[in-house]
Amino acid sequence: MYHDVTEMRILDGYKLQLTFDDGTSAVIDFEEYLDKGTVFAPLKDLDFFKKAKIEGGTIAWPNGTDIAPETLYEKCQQVAGRAATQRP
Repeated sequence: MYHDVTEMRILDGYKLQLTFDDGTSAVIDFEEYLDKGTVFAPLKDLDFFKKAKIEGGTIAWPNGTDIAPETLYEKCQQVAGRAATQRP
């Protein structure tokens, strides 16, 4: 089952806080994507990166770059899981 991004908040650097339709939420650092091909190259410009918006249940930028929602959901689950195991 795929989950859609329902909320997004732009944070410092290349970080976005994403929330999905099932309530899963986490801060994702998109810096790892910046060197993954020419389509992501414009995202190195922070002003352009901050033009991210929710489109079709995922995050997209004006140049057509997007990331599969299932990939983002998996990342959110990983980040949320790490945070839960790090709590005292």
